[in-house]
Amino acid sequence: MNRNGGIIAALSVKKLSKRFGANQVLTDIAFEVADGEFCILLGPSGCGKSTILRLIAGLEQPSTGEIAIDGRRIDGLPAHQRDIAFVFQNYALYPHMTVFDNLAFSLRLRGRTANEIDLTVTEAARLLEIGELLHRRPGALSGGQRQRVALGRAIVRQPKLFLFDEPLSNLDAALRATMRVELARLHRRLKATIVYVTHDQTEALTLGEKIIVLDRGTIQQIDPALEIYQRPANTMVARFVGTPQMNFIDGIVDDNGTIFRSKDARLDLAGLLRENLARLAGQTLTLGVRPEDLRVTSVDRAPINGIVEFIDDLGSERFFHVKCGGVDLVVRAGRDTGAASGERIGLNVDGERLHLFLDGKRFEP
Repeated sequence: MNRNGGIIAALSVKKLSKRFGANQVLTDIAFEVADGEFCILLGPSGCGKSTILRLIAGLEQPSTGEIAIDGRRIDGLPAHQRDIAFVFQNYALYPHMTVFDNLAFSLRLRGRTANEIDLTVTEAARLLEIGELLHRRPGALSGGQRQRVALGRAIVRQPKLFLFDEPLSNLDAALRATMRVELARLHRRLKATIVYVTHDQTEALTLGEKIIVLDRGTIQQIDPALEIYQRPANTMVARFVGTPQMNFIDGIVDDNGTIFRSKDARLDLAGLLRENLARLAGQTLTLGVRPEDLRVTSVDRAPINGIVEFIDDLGSERFFHVKCGGVDLVVRAGRDTGAASGERIGLNVDGERLHLFLDGKRFEP
């Protein structure tokens, strides 16, 4: 049990698949979530991440596979016997009840005494800093306050596992940022096991201790946040994680494995990489480079050059959108980088931060 009295659990998912009629939604999903871990299911809309959550919760039944908590299979149990709290995208609060009664509802169903209910609700309200709202009804609350109440309803149950299905998506950008911090603090306090679904990579990278990237019903990569960003397993992950997304250039490796040629760039691989790519001679290779790893330099000294078409000025930083022949590149530049729209600039690449992809998969020289 954790220090707040809740039960910590480990989750295991093995060979999980789900089919709706002829539509295969999930295929051979397998992962582990450790006791007290904050795990993120990340991916584009329709990738199957919410379906995984519903299967864990017992709201859907798997076509094949196993789900276990603390080594005990739960995939055959009805939802109410799984000891799981589910926080939905919509807050699902009872509008006619006060905040106190919303929080106390599940405890009353379980037959808790009035004193137990009062102590549990008061502690949850303290954790979420909503004590002054207990007498109000949901209609009198802001979006952020309603979200805290929804979290509180899950906390008072002291479940083995928390499931979150895009809980911040209905909030504005500023409030989402605030609630991300609050969720991180809450996790540290509760030491709870959490599986959290989002399509927002900022939420994933800032909240997740482990990130599972999904696409089209299959797992693309499972790793810590920094590893996902710095060493994406394939072009799908590289394209999806990162804002702006990674730049890609397709080209051919020459016969000696030392030069990368495309119609828009010529890179000296021998000067950029420690390993010779002779074994890839004649093959098509995709080079990936993140916007922050491209450096603006003079045109005559640059392996890549192009025309600045547009500049995103965000105050603290600027992004150059550069047209390099048939390739559009985005460059994160400092405030002092001197360039203007319509100007030709050169771009250099940091070889240590260059990503290589062969047939869409990460290639290690």
